[in-house]
Amino acid sequence: MKVKVIGAGLAGCEAAWRLANSGYEVLLYEMKPVKYTPAHHYKGFAELVCSNSLKAARIESAAGMLKEEMRLLGSLVMEAAAATSVEAGGALAVNRTDFSDYITEKITSHPKITVIAEEVTEFPEENTVIATGPLTSDSFADVIYTKLGRALSFYDAAAPIVTAESLDMTKAFYASRYDRGEADYINCPFTKEEYEAFYGALVSAETAPLKEFEDLTVYEGCMPVEVLAKRGIDSVRYGCMKPVGLTDPRTGRRPYAAVQLRKENKEGTLYNIVGFQTNLKFGEQQRVFRMIPGLENAEFMRYGVMHRNTFLNSPLLLNEQFMLKDSKNVFFAGQMTGVEGYTESAMSGILAAMHLVRNIEGKAVLTLPETSMSGALSRHISTETKNFQPMGANMGILPTIPERIKDKQAKYAVIAERGLSDFRRVMAEELR
Repeated sequence: MKVKVIGAGLAGCEAAWRLANSGYEVLLYEMKPVKYTPAHHYKGFAELVCSNSLKAARIESAAGMLKEEMRLLGSLVMEAAAATSVEAGGALAVNRTDFSDYITEKITSHPKITVIAEEVTEFPEENTVIATGPLTSDSFADVIYTKLGRALSFYDAAAPIVTAESLDMTKAFYASRYDRGEADYINCPFTKEEYEAFYGALVSAETAPLKEFEDLTVYEGCMPVEVLAKRGIDSVRYGCMKPVGLTDPRTGRRPYAAVQLRKENKEGTLYNIVGFQTNLKFGEQQRVFRMIPGLENAEFMRYGVMHRNTFLNSPLLLNEQFMLKDSKNVFFAGQMTGVEGYTESAMSGILAAMHLVRNIEGKAVLTLPETSMSGALSRHISTETKNFQPMGANMGILPTIPERIKDKQAKYAVIAERGLSDFRRVMAEELR
């Protein structure tokens, strides 16, 4: 039986590898070298564009935990990374060219994979994994956009996300404006002096350089907070930092300015900084945003980003197995689904292929444990939310543990051990 994979990035290569090793004839469509995206230049598959790092190697980290789950599933990306690694301290980094060449050779030499060098311009009907990435060609993006009811974004504009437990609630307080409804927001009040110091740091902070294919003029509707701030000292105080309808319980008065944080997940372990989409460098975000009262020790699970990134409104379209709802085994994988990062994308390719095989063979639907990193990411892309944004692996998306452990590394080690144990148990049938 033949199955299709569209795109030979990390997710597509993992999907093709998994499907071929499961005994299926795979038609792998990749438009390189006939056509390149503005960000891709190398002829090989699984090209790493922005970085050669696959993040932390230690298992007691979110990235390390995810990589261990990938190894358990026979990941080609992890095999290639081990073969082409370079010294990078505690991170797993690779020689980009060697990494791409390794995966390309494995894919092209596999007897059950046929590579077709052409751009796909029609939406597949069945038994396909679509893994065309955050820079999907304009023509195929238009096809997806039309087919899926326009539930597709072309730019990623997201605010930073912090952990609830890292906030100082002696300075912040729960409230909704004018006390309407439940107190859904955490509010961080500023005095005039605190605001002026914060404003000065914000407008002078260093921004990340734009790629040649990016143009932030598209963001007028969701402007970077630092750009808005440069329009005048009161611009953000009348915008995302407006204090109207709020009363600081410590003073009994309205604060001079206020930053609001909104729940990012239903468990309330993560909060995003409302209106703070930004193009500041990550280190600058940490420095400047920790000047917000209550965020002095904030633990960032995701920094704000603004870049070109084609992604689906996945909770409306995909189930937890990465399958397009009500389709005949059409799956999506990679950053297009709303997972963010190289390893996250690769793992989604493995999972999409695994679930596709199970569907074809009539096996029961497999639900990954929510304590595993891959299970948590699967839930992220399929859980309804008002403002879906891409998410990378982080400890904040996992369920908390009952015991209180002050040492963060020790705590994460317990969380990782629990998740990997649950993952091995649930995946026992698949791992045989």
